[in-house]
Amino acid sequence: MVNGTELPGLAPARLWAARRFPYLASAIFGCQVTAAPGIGTVSVDDRWRLRADPELVAAWTAPQLGSVLLHHVNHILRHHPERLRTRLPTPEDSRTWVKAADAEINDDLVPAGLDLPGHPVLPAHFGAPDGRLAEEYFEMLRTERPGGGTGGRSRSGEWLDCGSGADGQPRAWDDGDGGLDQWQADLLRRQVAQDVIRHAKEAGNVPAGLERWASEVLSPTVDWRRLLAAELRRAVADVAGAVDYSYRRPSRRAAAVPGVVLPTLRRPVPEIAVVCDTSGSMSDELLALALAEVEGLLAAQGLARRLRVLACDAAVGPVQRVSSARQVELTGGGGTDMGAGIAAAYALRPRPTVVVVLTDGYTPWPSLPPKGMRVVAGLLGDGARDAPPWIRAVRVTDPSSANGSTRR
Repeated sequence: MVNGTELPGLAPARLWAARRFPYLASAIFGCQVTAAPGIGTVSVDDRWRLRADPELVAAWTAPQLGSVLLHHVNHILRHHPERLRTRLPTPEDSRTWVKAADAEINDDLVPAGLDLPGHPVLPAHFGAPDGRLAEEYFEMLRTERPGGGTGGRSRSGEWLDCGSGADGQPRAWDDGDGGLDQWQADLLRRQVAQDVIRHAKEAGNVPAGLERWASEVLSPTVDWRRLLAAELRRAVADVAGAVDYSYRRPSRRAAAVPGVVLPTLRRPVPEIAVVCDTSGSMSDELLALALAEVEGLLAAQGLARRLRVLACDAAVGPVQRVSSARQVELTGGGGTDMGAGIAAAYALRPRPTVVVVLTDGYTPWPSLPPKGMRVVAGLLGDGARDAPPWIRAVRVTDPSSANGSTRR
C-alpha cells in the first residue's frame, strides 16, 4: 500500500483543467488526488481516487497534469470497468480494452484542447475513425492479435497504466480508505452530465462523444431487441414450465397399481400468435423490422413454425400461419383496435399461450387481461403510447434514431 500525500502542482493543474473544460470541473474537484511515490504511473480507481507518482509528473506542465486528470476521470465517468466486465475479459483483453477506452476518450478531448504528455492512444494509430465507442475500437484492436495490436503505446514504447478505473482489474495500491461511495459517485456523475448538457446549449463547444455520454446518463437508453428477447423468453418459459397432470394418456406406471387410473405428466408446448397493427398511423418499415425480430427470437427457441399472424386495424384479417416474416401479408390501413386483435387471438384453436402485439399504442385496450394468455406488446415509434400495466411492454424506436434504442 502507498501512503498518499498532496500532489505537488495539483492546484494549478486543476485550475487549468477547470478553465479549459468548465463542464468537467465538478469531476476534477470531486476526484481525490494524492501523491503515491514509486508506483511509476498516474492511476485512478472506481472510488474516484487518483494516485500519481510525483517523480513522473515533476517534469509535466500544469496543462499536461491537468490533461491527465481529465483523461483519467473520463474513464470512471464513462463506466469503462463495468463495460469491460460484461465481456468476461482475459488479461490480454484488459490490456486491449484500456487502449480502446483511451481512444474513446482522447478522440473527443484531444481536439478540444487536451495536452497529454507522451504519445497517448488515438484511433488513427490503429487505422480507426474518430467518434466510435470503446467497444468498437476493442474489436478492431483484437483483430490485430497475436502481435498485440498497434496504437499509442507501441509508438511511444510506453503509456500510463490508467488503473483499475479503466479496466476493473485491481492494482496493488488500490487498498486504503477514502474516495467516494457508489451513491456519491452516481450523484457526481449526474452533476457532470448536467454541466455538459448545459454548456453544450450555452456555448455549443462540447465534444460530440461527451455530449452523447451526458445524454445517456440523464436519459438512459437500452436496446429494445434485448428487452423484447427477455420478455418473450420469460413469457415462453412461464408456459413451457407449466407442467401439469393429464388423464388423456395412461401412465406407464399404471401396471404397478392394478385398478387405479394414474395420470401422466404433461408439459405444454407454447402456441404463439402475433397481432400486427396495420392502421394508417403505423410505419411499415418499423413494423416489418419488429416482426422479423420476433420471428428470429422464436426461431432461436424452435417455435417459429408454430407462429400465427393476424393483421388488424379496426377489424381483424385472416389468420396466417407462417414460418418466415417474409410470408406475412400486412393488409389494412383504417382505424385501430388492438382489443379486437387480442380477442381474435384468444378465439384461435389451439388457443395461443403467448400473444405478441406490435402497435403504436394509439388504440383501445381490453380492461382486463385475457385468461390463460400472456401478452407482450412492442410499442413502435418514438411517440408510441403506453400499454396497460398487465401487458409486458417494450418500446421499439425508429431505426433512424440514435443507436436504434429505446428510452426507459
